[in-house]
Amino acid sequence: MKVNRAVKRAVITVIIVAGGLLLCNFLYLMLDQVMNGFVREWFDRNYIYHEWEAVADGQDSYAVTNIRWSKLKEFVFRAFLVGAVVLTVVIRLVSVLYASRRERAVIRSAGLMIGDFMKHDREASEVFPPEYVEISLQMAEIKAAMQRQEQLYREEEGRKSDLITYLAHDLKTPLTSVVGYLSLLDEASDMPEAQKEKYVHITLDKALRLEKLINEFFEITRYNLQQIVLEKETVDIDFMLVQMTDEFYPILNAHRNTIKLTLGNSSGEGTGITVHGDGEKLARVFNNILKNAVAYSYPDTAIRVVCRVIEDWVYIAFSNRGKTIPAQKLESIFEKFFRLDEARSTNSGGAGLGLAIAREIVHLHGGTITAKSEDEKTIFTVKLPLQT
Repeated sequence: MKVNRAVKRAVITVIIVAGGLLLCNFLYLMLDQVMNGFVREWFDRNYIYHEWEAVADGQDSYAVTNIRWSKLKEFVFRAFLVGAVVLTVVIRLVSVLYASRRERAVIRSAGLMIGDFMKHDREASEVFPPEYVEISLQMAEIKAAMQRQEQLYREEEGRKSDLITYLAHDLKTPLTSVVGYLSLLDEASDMPEAQKEKYVHITLDKALRLEKLINEFFEITRYNLQQIVLEKETVDIDFMLVQMTDEFYPILNAHRNTIKLTLGNSSGEGTGITVHGDGEKLARVFNNILKNAVAYSYPDTAIRVVCRVIEDWVYIAFSNRGKTIPAQKLESIFEKFFRLDEARSTNSGGAGLGLAIAREIVHLHGGTITAKSEDEKTIFTVKLPLQT
């Protein structure tokens, strides 16, 4: 490939030089003829001189024509320099124009091949010639990444569609109950107080369930529309975890669970662990994880929260005792609209966005969030950079 290009360039150079010489000769002849010997007269006037020499004593002398070689050499040298510069400029311009045209042709050809490769299900080696091997490898990687992303998007949309269908169907049950019990209360004015209180209590429970389902619809809509923006400041992780533990008491009590909080050491005393982040968003992360832990914990078990500093990182681990999450589902637990199967038949499952939002917030803080589940114990670990 490189040899062929070198030969082409050499041939082009020879052609340009020969063409330049022919052009100069043509210009000389044209100027000399059209301008009535102007070039010859100019040459004679500047580079020719005549001397008279006698043939013998007493005889007539004759003129001898001589060339001023030093002056002619100087002119030839200057002309050579000017010609070399002009020739170099011409060659450069021609090379640039040729390279530009060649580049456009290559780009056009590459674009057509890329379009063909991306539109059709063909191997890169079938579309790109050997000299395009680097482009073919890069396009194969890009196409594979796009296909993976498209597959993930289809799966996400499928989960979202299933979830909306489930929620829409589930709305009918509490709504029917609310309407039914309210109708009974409206029709039976002489209903005993005890029975009336019972129906009012049931109606309230169904209405609260209905409100929860509607909120899930709004959560799905908000996630599609909002973009998470951090407002960072110094955040005291110890204080935040202690505060959240107190706030979760009613929920824990309803599920007959407790929280055991360990901050820095076994005595539970805080160590003043701080990070540079958005306190409101981090609180949402911990809230989502704790809600998930409470929802899937066995009754009468403790949820353990441990905060530790290792080197330049803060590790916050949330562990609970409950049904082991299968490995294949554990890999998808942070994906949008993903819900465990048992969540579909109980009131514990939300819109499947809590952990997805938590992961996005943690990543925006430069950290990671992971989960593992084995032997009926599930642990979520949040890793955040320590403020120094």
